[in-house]
Amino acid sequence: MAVEEGKKAPAFTLADENGDKVRLSELAGNWVVLYFYPRDDTPGCTVEACDFTSGLKSFEKLGAKVYGCSPDSGESHQRFIKKYKLKISLLSDPSHKVMEKYGAWGEKNMYGKITVGVIRSTVVIDPKGKVAKHWKRVKTKGHADSVRKALEELQSA
Repeated sequence: MAVEEGKKAPAFTLADENGDKVRLSELAGNWVVLYFYPRDDTPGCTVEACDFTSGLKSFEKLGAKVYGCSPDSGESHQRFIKKYKLKISLLSDPSHKVMEKYGAWGEKNMYGKITVGVIRSTVVIDPKGKVAKHWKRVKTKGHADSVRKALEELQSA
């Protein structure tokens, strides 16, 4: 099952890097950027996390909260955040249940080899809890900027 633009975003409750629960229902009234990535402290994931961190002020000006989500533990997230001075929250989904709901877990092709794992993707959820934009497959370089521009367009529409 994958998410669909214009439809209600699947509900979730996930622990952040500190073990605190983050519930989509409690984020109502805010724009939410939820990006899914395979693993802490790997090259592409680091680029993406650092880009979202460096652009965080512009996301905040747009009233958006940014969350990264991977199967990694809270402890792993804490090390990743500390190492790169990340300012975004990272959510843990070790069972992949939320990723599956968002179409971010499944078969992917890595260098010609079919594997099952995290599909790097991003969802923007509007203040009413609907999926405003969905990137099904993401290239890391410049992606945070694309998300910010899309958010600006969505808000001006």
